[in-house]
Amino acid sequence: MIIPIHVFSKTQVARIREQLDKSDWVDGRVTAGSQASGVKINQQLPERSPLARQLGDAILTALANHPLLISAALPLKIYPPMFNRYRQGETYGHHVDNAIRVVPDAIVRVRTDVSATLFLSEPDEYEGGELTIEGKYGEQTVKLPAGDMILYPSCSLHRVAPITSGVRVSSFFWMQSMVRHNEQREMLFDLDQSIQSLTHLHGHQHDDVMRLTGIYQNMIRLWSDT
Repeated sequence: MIIPIHVFSKTQVARIREQLDKSDWVDGRVTAGSQASGVKINQQLPERSPLARQLGDAILTALANHPLLISAALPLKIYPPMFNRYRQGETYGHHVDNAIRVVPDAIVRVRTDVSATLFLSEPDEYEGGELTIEGKYGEQTVKLPAGDMILYPSCSLHRVAPITSGVRVSSFFWMQSMVRHNEQREMLFDLDQSIQSLTHLHGHQHDDVMRLTGIYQNMIRLWSDT
C-alpha cells in the first residue's frame, strides 16, 4: 500500500527549508545498516541536533490527528523524523529498511512497518532523485510536490535515483503499526475509507454504516499488537 499524504503548505515548507539550508550536514552512512551503507551516498542532519528535533516535532504535530495517516498506518510508535539531502551525483541504491530502529537516547525500539518520506524540495528543483518502490504490482516511481509525503511498506525494496542536477531535501521516518501485516492494513484502510464515504452519504446512524463500523473495530481487536 503506497499512499500520498499532504502535510505542509508551501509557506510552511519555505520556513523549514530556510533553516535546513543553513545547517551543517554529515555523511548519511552514519545511520545506514550493513546492507545499505554500501549503496548510500547522501548527507543527513545529525539526529541529536536541536534543529532536527525541533523540525521533527513540527512534523509529528502536523501528523498527530491526520485522518489519512491514521487510517493508512494505524501508528503505535513513530521514530523521530530525520532529514537528508542529495546533491549532484548522490544516490541511495536498492535496499530494505532495518526491521528495528532504536530511538537515540531512549530505551525505545520501533519495529519498522511503515516508511515515510516527506518531500521538502519541489520536483523542478532537481533532476533525478525519484524514489522507486517495488511492490507486488511492480515498481512505482514517486516525486511529490514539497509538503507532500509518501507512505509505503518498510519491507519493500526501494531506492533513490542519482541526482543529475539540483538538490533534493526530505524528511524520512518509520512507524510501528498496531497491525504489523501490510495486507491486513490494506484491508482495514479500504474498509475505513468505505465507511467514511457511506457516512458522508447516509450519516453515522445508518444501519450499514453501523454494521461496517462494528466489523472494522472487531478486525482491529483481532489483528492489533497493542
